[in-house]
Amino acid sequence: MLLELAQWLAADLQIRAFNVFNYITLRAVLATLTALIISFLIGPAMIRKLTAYKIGQAVRDDGPQTHLVKAGTPTMGGALILVAIIVSTLLWADLSNRYVWIVMLITAGFGAIGWVDDYRKVVQRHPKGLSAKAKFFWQSVIALAAASYIAFSVTLPAQTELIVPFFKSVAIPLGAFGFIVLAYFVIVGTSNAVNLTDGLDGLAIMPTVMVASALAVFAYVAGHAVFSKYLGLPHIPGAGELAVFCAAMAGAGLAFLWFNAYPAEVFMGDVGALALGGALGAVAVIVRQEIVLFIMGGVFVVETLSVMIQVASFKLTGKRVFRMAPLHHHYELKGWKETQVVVRFWIITMILVLIGLSTLKLR
Repeated sequence: MLLELAQWLAADLQIRAFNVFNYITLRAVLATLTALIISFLIGPAMIRKLTAYKIGQAVRDDGPQTHLVKAGTPTMGGALILVAIIVSTLLWADLSNRYVWIVMLITAGFGAIGWVDDYRKVVQRHPKGLSAKAKFFWQSVIALAAASYIAFSVTLPAQTELIVPFFKSVAIPLGAFGFIVLAYFVIVGTSNAVNLTDGLDGLAIMPTVMVASALAVFAYVAGHAVFSKYLGLPHIPGAGELAVFCAAMAGAGLAFLWFNAYPAEVFMGDVGALALGGALGAVAVIVRQEIVLFIMGGVFVVETLSVMIQVASFKLTGKRVFRMAPLHHHYELKGWKETQVVVRFWIITMILVLIGLSTLKLR
C-alpha cells in the first residue's frame, strides 16, 4: 500500500527520495517497527477487554501446581499478533506479490481455526473446544490448497526440490506431488508444534521471533538473483518480499512478549499459536528451507516428539517416558522454575538458529 504510494510519488511527481522504499531491507525494518507500535498501542486496551469479558485461561489441575495461579489470565491474545502482522504487511509489502498473499491467507486461515477453538473453550465453556478432527480437517484444507497453488505455479524445477543443508549440490527432486505432500506436512506440522510449545509464559513467542527473523534472511537471499547464485541457493523470484512479512512477524512477536513475559498478562491461545506456526511453515516451504526450519525450530520439534513418545509409550506399555508432556512440563516437575525452562529453551533456539543461518555459507 505505502510502497505503491512511494512509487507513484517517485515516478509521477519525480520525488526521487521515495525510491528508497523500493529496498526490501528498509521496508522490512519499517514493518518491524510498525508491528511493534501497533501492538504497543492496542495491546493494553485488548487485554482490558479480554479481562472485562472474562475470557480467561483454564488450567489443568494435573499439571504443575505453580500454574494454578494462572487460571483466569486473559487468553486469545494471539489476535493482537495477527492484527499487527497483517496491517504491517499490508502497509509495507508489495501487494502484487503472490507469495505475500499466500502466506497472509494461511496465517489468517489458521488463526481463524484457532479463534474458533479458543472461543468454544473459553467463552462457550466447551471443554474440548473445536474437535481434533475438525481442527485437523480445516488445517489440511488450507495447507493442501496453498501447497497445490504453489506447486502448479512454479517456473523452475529447482523451486520444488528439497534442499539438503551443508551440501552444495545435494537437492532431491520432488515433483508436484512430492512437493505438495512435503509442504502439507511442514505447514500443518509446524502449526501444531508451535501450539504444543505454547505452555509457559513467553516460551513459544521468542523462538517464533528468532526463527521468523532467520527466515527473513533466507527469503531475502532466495529472492535476490545475485546472492542466491553466490550462496548456491535456488533463486525464487518474488520470495524476497516475504522478508517484510517475517519482519512484521518478528516485530509483532517482540511486542507480544512485552505482555506475555513472566508473569504473563495475556496468553496467546490457539488463535496465535496455530497461525504463527502455519506462517513459519509456509515461508520455509516457499523459500525451500524445510530442513533448515526443522533445525532452527528444534525446540518445537522436540516438544512435539515428547508428546508423541509419551502417548505411544503409554498406549503400548502403560508407562510414561516423561513425568508430563509436552517436554517443558517434564522439566518443571523435575524442579526447574518456569523462568529457567523458558530462558534455557530460548538459548537452545538461538544456538539452533545460528546453526541454521550457517547453512547459507557452509556448503
